[in-house]
This record gives sequence, structure tokens and C-alpha cells, in this order.
Amino acid sequence: MNTRTIHPIEEQSYEILRSRVDLSPMPPLWRAVAERVIHASADLEYAVDLVTDEAHLRRGLRALRAGAPVVTDVAMVAAGITGRETICSVGDPAATRMARAAGITRSAAAIRLSYAEVGRGAIWVVGCAPTALEEIIARDVDPALVIGLPVGFVGAAESKEALRKSGLPAVSNVSEKGGSAVAAAALNALLYYEGTADEEEEGNV
Repeated sequence: MNTRTIHPIEEQSYEILRSRVDLSPMPPLWRAVAERVIHASADLEYAVDLVTDEAHLRRGLRALRAGAPVVTDVAMVAAGITGRETICSVGDPAATRMARAAGITRSAAAIRLSYAEVGRGAIWVVGCAPTALEEIIARDVDPALVIGLPVGFVGAAESKEALRKSGLPAVSNVSEKGGSAVAAAALNALLYYEGTADEEEEGNV
């Protein structure tokens, strides 16, 4: 759990958000993720665009609190995650060399490098590159959670659909929108969450 001081502007932002969209019917963790994504983007459509499962979020929350590694696809996602060290290999020269040798994108190569470092059970946060998300699915990384919210007109929606079909524990969205800020926000929602995963599980039996 990440204890922090909430700025009055953030408090006011949440008050406005809750006056415009009622997310109270959502399970607690799903609501926390949706609210923080909407807060980060000022886009109320995420209330119906996000797709996840409360059990997946409980799994991710437990993993975070147990110290699971957090891997991001790009540095912008890593920069938006507060209170937690992250791993991002896209800037590693080895990713460039691997991409050229294997004929894949640098983002996909970075996923391979990161997986070699962290192994199974990590939390993966993708906000930019659909090819990174595709590599996570293909690599069978056995994640604690995949936050897959890449943005773009080429491959983004398709990669997120593939994530949902994969059966991996995940947060995604249906549309082409997404991005580094919202992917980081989804992870931060779990970092900031003050309840316990066990209590939420008991409350949703």
C-alpha cells in the first residue's frame, strides 16, 4: 500500500468526476481503476470502455503488495508510475540489436529482454506499443496482471482484443484510445488502494 498526501486539486477533480458519472455499482477495485483512468484522461467514456475482472485485479493487488516486479513497455509509462520502481528495457541497446536480428519491433524485443530478467509472475503495463502487448501474449509470461492499454489506429484495438481472448488476467479497453498516462493511472490505482485484496474477495463471493 502506498500512503500519500492527496492534493486539494485532486480531491476536487474526483468530486467533479463523481458528479458526472456514477461508478458506485462497480466492484471496489474496478471502480478504483476506472476512476483513476478517468481522472488522468478527463474522458468519461472509460467508464464503459474499460474491461477487466475483479478477480484479476485482486490477483494484481496481491502481487504488487508481495513485491512483484513491474515492467513497462516505454519510459513514459514508467515515468507515470509513482512510488514503485519499474523495469523498462526499450532503451537498452540490446533491444535494438535484437529487433534487427529477429525482424521484430524494438518494443517487442524489450519485452523479451525484460522477461529474461523478471521471469514469471510480474505485472506488465503497456500504454504505447501494440507489438509489446502481442509479445507478452505470445511469450506465455504467466503474469500476475497485464495492464494493456496501448493507443493508436494500427493494431491497438486488435492487440487488446487478443489480450482479452488470451484469458490472461488483464485490464484492457475496447476502443483505439489508451496511452501511457492511462496505463500508468491504472497501475497507480492499485498502488494507492487502501483496502485489502482478501476483504474484497470476501465481499464479492
